[in-house]
Amino acid sequence: MLISVGVLFTLIFGFQYLKHLVIQHAMLKNTARVVTVSAMRIRNSWWQPKIMTYGSMRAVNGVNVTTELAGLVRAVYLKPGSEVKAGDILVQLNADSDIALLHSLEAQEKLAEIIYHRDSAQFAVKAISKAVLDTDEQNLKNLKAQVAQQEAIVAKKTLRAPFSGRLGVSTVNVGQYLNPGNSIVTLQALDPLYADFFIPQQKLSKLQVGSIVNIKTDTYPDKIFSGKVTTINPIVDVNTRNVQIEATIANPQAELYPGMFVSAEVQTSPKIQYLTLPQSAISFNPYGEIAYIVQQKGKDKNGKPQLSVLQTFVTTGEKRGDQVAILDGLKEGERVVTSGQLKLKNGSRVVINNSVVPNNNPAPVAIDE
Repeated sequence: MLISVGVLFTLIFGFQYLKHLVIQHAMLKNTARVVTVSAMRIRNSWWQPKIMTYGSMRAVNGVNVTTELAGLVRAVYLKPGSEVKAGDILVQLNADSDIALLHSLEAQEKLAEIIYHRDSAQFAVKAISKAVLDTDEQNLKNLKAQVAQQEAIVAKKTLRAPFSGRLGVSTVNVGQYLNPGNSIVTLQALDPLYADFFIPQQKLSKLQVGSIVNIKTDTYPDKIFSGKVTTINPIVDVNTRNVQIEATIANPQAELYPGMFVSAEVQTSPKIQYLTLPQSAISFNPYGEIAYIVQQKGKDKNGKPQLSVLQTFVTTGEKRGDQVAILDGLKEGERVVTSGQLKLKNGSRVVINNSVVPNNNPAPVAIDE
């Protein structure tokens, strides 16, 4: 029995020792998996600080032409969609009765002027009193004022362009009766135009009158229209805490129209240098923003350098296009992993393959497919 028990324990301890040797041998042969990544050296690049915002276009001079007086349309001279100059006649209202009244008042004015001059001569020889001459003078002034008033009424029956610009669609026809305030046609001056947009109050200190503004619209996705900030509203909206900004944009080809939705880039200060990386090089997690620095850890048995990664926390700044500014955590010249981070952890061995690299364009252009 004792011999049997001894043999059993010998077999048990022998099996455990053999298992330990097998595990130890496997662990010695086991090496960490090498991960293929792309990487680049971080460099300084010039960066133009900008404020990105959205807004709409507005004409410097834009109005719906209306009539001050009621009347029947006698003639329509405007051509919808055409360019007009300031003072061009657009619509003529019937003014026959007003013109007739004007002629009557002019005749009365002429008679009052004759009477005044005749009584002035009689007053000079003391033939009439000063009271009669004063009455004649005031009557003449009153009639001159009535003539001027009637001339203004007659002039208002001729509707003219208040400024140069382009006419819009009109539905006014000859014989139509217009009431005061009825819209006749829209008139818009298209060069230059205003771009109205809003920025948060915390960015107000970075902006000043004269700052360069570049705007884009989906009507011309590949074209940039430039202008300058001309007005900063002196009041902040109490509901949104935003400030209204007005920029003047040159529009010599009349490609932009009032009311268009636009995106705007406002340049806020001179160019500065930032360390930049593709946005894909940064991993975001609840603990912070992480980048992986590629380091050399000796050489393998063939004499080739062995690479591993060091996980480091970074502080990022503004973004432009595919790039992000690195404010802290990296130094110029360090090699940083730009893709493949999902397979990495601190100390992972890597091999670099830059046959396919992420986009790193500071100003990518959208392509319609």
